Amino acid sequence: MARLEGGGTETAWFNYSLSALRDEDGSVAAVLNITPETTTRVILERQLTEEQAALATSEERLRLAVDNADVGLWDVDLVNDRLIWPARTKAMFGISADVPVSMDDFYNGLHPDDREVTTAAFLAAADPAQRAVYDIEYRTIGKEDGVERWVAAKGRGAFDASGRCLRVAGTALEITARKTAEIRRGALVELTQATRDLEEPADIAYAAAEVLGRTIGSTRVGYAAIDHDAETLHTDRDWTAPGVQTLAGTLSLRNYGSFIDSLKRGEFTVVEDVRTDARTAGTAAEALEGKSTRAFVNAPVLEQGRLVAVFFVNHGEKRNWTEGDLALIKEFAERTRIAVERARGEHALRESEARLRELNETLAAQVEARSAERDRLWHLSQDMLARADYSGMMSAVSPAWTQVLGWSERELLSRGYATFMHPDDEPPTIEAIGRMAETRQPTRFENRIATSDGGWKHIEWTVAPEQDGFNFIAVGRDLSHVKAREAELEQAQEALRQSQKMEAVGQLTGGLAHDFNNLLAGISGSLDLMQTRIEQGRFDELDRYMTGAQGAAKRAAALTHRLLAFSRRQTLEPKPTDVDRLVANLEDLVRRTVGPETAVEIHFTDGLWSTLVDPNQLENVLLNLCINARDAMPDGGTISIETGNRTIDRAAGSLREIPAGDYVSLAVSDNGVGMTPEVVKRAFEPFYTTKPIGLGTGLGLSMIHGFVNQSGGHVRIHSAVGQGTTVTVFLPRHAIAEAAPANVEMENADPAAKGSATVLVIDDEALVRMLVVEVLEDLGYRTLEAGDGPDGLKVLRSEAKIDLLITDVGLPNGMNGRQVADAAREIRPDLKVMFVTGYAETAVLSNGHLDPGMQIVTKPFEMNAFAKRVQEFIKS
Repeated sequence: MARLEGGGTETAWFNYSLSALRDEDGSVAAVLNITPETTTRVILERQLTEEQAALATSEERLRLAVDNADVGLWDVDLVNDRLIWPARTKAMFGISADVPVSMDDFYNGLHPDDREVTTAAFLAAADPAQRAVYDIEYRTIGKEDGVERWVAAKGRGAFDASGRCLRVAGTALEITARKTAEIRRGALVELTQATRDLEEPADIAYAAAEVLGRTIGSTRVGYAAIDHDAETLHTDRDWTAPGVQTLAGTLSLRNYGSFIDSLKRGEFTVVEDVRTDARTAGTAAEALEGKSTRAFVNAPVLEQGRLVAVFFVNHGEKRNWTEGDLALIKEFAERTRIAVERARGEHALRESEARLRELNETLAAQVEARSAERDRLWHLSQDMLARADYSGMMSAVSPAWTQVLGWSERELLSRGYATFMHPDDEPPTIEAIGRMAETRQPTRFENRIATSDGGWKHIEWTVAPEQDGFNFIAVGRDLSHVKAREAELEQAQEALRQSQKMEAVGQLTGGLAHDFNNLLAGISGSLDLMQTRIEQGRFDELDRYMTGAQGAAKRAAALTHRLLAFSRRQTLEPKPTDVDRLVANLEDLVRRTVGPETAVEIHFTDGLWSTLVDPNQLENVLLNLCINARDAMPDGGTISIETGNRTIDRAAGSLREIPAGDYVSLAVSDNGVGMTPEVVKRAFEPFYTTKPIGLGTGLGLSMIHGFVNQSGGHVRIHSAVGQGTTVTVFLPRHAIAEAAPANVEMENADPAAKGSATVLVIDDEALVRMLVVEVLEDLGYRTLEAGDGPDGLKVLRSEAKIDLLITDVGLPNGMNGRQVADAAREIRPDLKVMFVTGYAETAVLSNGHLDPGMQIVTKPFEMNAFAKRVQEFIKS
């Protein structure tokens, strides 16, 4: 505090400095006080502190204002070569906030097209001679994210007294959204101006491609058609940057990646780098880069769910497509599609109008010409043309009606059309016309129409309704010539069938005559020699001739057996059969039959299904097939027998010509000489054989074929010359399994054992009846005889005791053996019946199946075997 001379006080500041003054002995003698005034300094310090606080407040306010205004600051310290960017400014260059920056980051972050002009503006601002204001707009490419942004920057240089620039500082504002909008508006305006006067779709597409390509700096842009099914791109014309090849022509899109699948789904497709995108990586990327494409965007165009076109944008380098790029591409694609479709519609409309004008100019002439043509068709057509209504009357008929049927036009129009129809054809014809009236759809049918001379002609009709709902048009074609040709064709086919039948009969009878002549020669020759030797008293040689005659008789029996099998008329005794068990039981016989030079392999199947078949006949089939296989391997080889469960579906059955279903298969294979396709085709023919004369009858495979077909199965041959043959038998699966074989051995019947039963023998062949009776009497049985059915029935109706009826099936005088047996069962329900036959009609024997208590013996038979059968049957 200080007093003023005029009165009053003011605040003053002083700085006190006290120092002790000492005597010689060191004691304090006085104190020196030096007090300078420091008021001015204190006031200046306080003002400086207040100004610094105000400056900090101002800077904080500026920072808040800049942050809220999305403005970034920048400061280039030229003296210390230092760049100061806050986080917001770094973000404009795609740099994280914590990453240090330098002027290299600034220059490298500028878009290549903007680098030169931006650098020149900065140097002008730092030039003491120019001291220009730094005010420029430029694009940046993000260092870390690769994103393209627009930036508006302003600033000034700071210079010292000597004119040296110390720093250049200013602000930066991201203006990407505004520039994108400006570019979009400019591009759309340019697009409108470029396509305004264009009419051709190809010109419109090219103009749009050029505007977009230049706007976004791409290397190729185009609008092309796509074949949805063939997946091909068809380009008429595309815009390309200088030095870039066109895609004009046709390309297979699948060669360039899987993005075609996205296009088919209608997806907007964006690829930033073909090398790394999963849809294009690999060879597809190489193919794309061969077309100057490293990045691309595709906008698909779909019609009714099918891909028909694409608006494509290609870029030669990898590119981080911005939202602005993609939005502009989408809009160009949609506007181009609309403009192209409108141009096509207008083009079609102009063509339609031109055709309409041409039609109008020539309409009268065309109507006259078509009327004349219709009249010529009406009068000259050989088909019967008519216009009729649903009430049953005709209103117009062509002259062909009179030519075909003979009725006059007045007669045809004055009578209902139903009166001309054959009575049997009228209901279905009226029904067909009524159905046409309901469905409003044309229909076709055939009927007979009366002629004026009282005959009938087959007419094929096509009728179609008219729009009025009351009338219809009918076109009838005379089928007389067609029917005549069909009859002639049927006669020719019948004659061909008869000729083929007679040829087959000729082959059959010729083969039979040859074989039976040989057998009869052996039998008759043996009997003649036996008679001669008996007369000579040389009894020791009789056995040899008896053996020869019996052998020939057995071969004759086998021959007839095969013939019956081929004709499918043999009598079968089908039983549930386990084919694996049957093959196993026959294995030893097969191996002995084929001999040691032939190996036999057998492959069984676990869980093999059962089949209903005559096991004895199936054994013959297997043995025959193995013998054929052995004969096909003259130098030895391997026979393979294999069973299996086979389920044949509809497709496989159609291919093999076998009905679908479950089958048990029995296959016999060899690795012999094989057969040609021609031999396989004829293999089942009777008497056809490839074996040398005297070594085969040609009935083996035909017998197998007949037996298998009679059993409801099928047989197929697969063969290749030099590789071998496989014959496979397919037998239907049966639900019931074969009964297990009995463990108790049956004793052989003794023909010498005497019996006491009574047997009735009916046979029209006296010699056979005599032989049977003698065998039965040798067994001790009492016998009764009859020569036909009626005589036998008389005996059956008598009081005589009868334990067994033995009857031939084919009997004369109105009753066959089955009818006699049925009548006998009515009288004697428990009577046992044994049929003896050489030709068992399936109708007589219930399709080969016998009732309980009935058996059958096939002629010829050995008497000892017959005796055993009778003895066992009576005892059973």
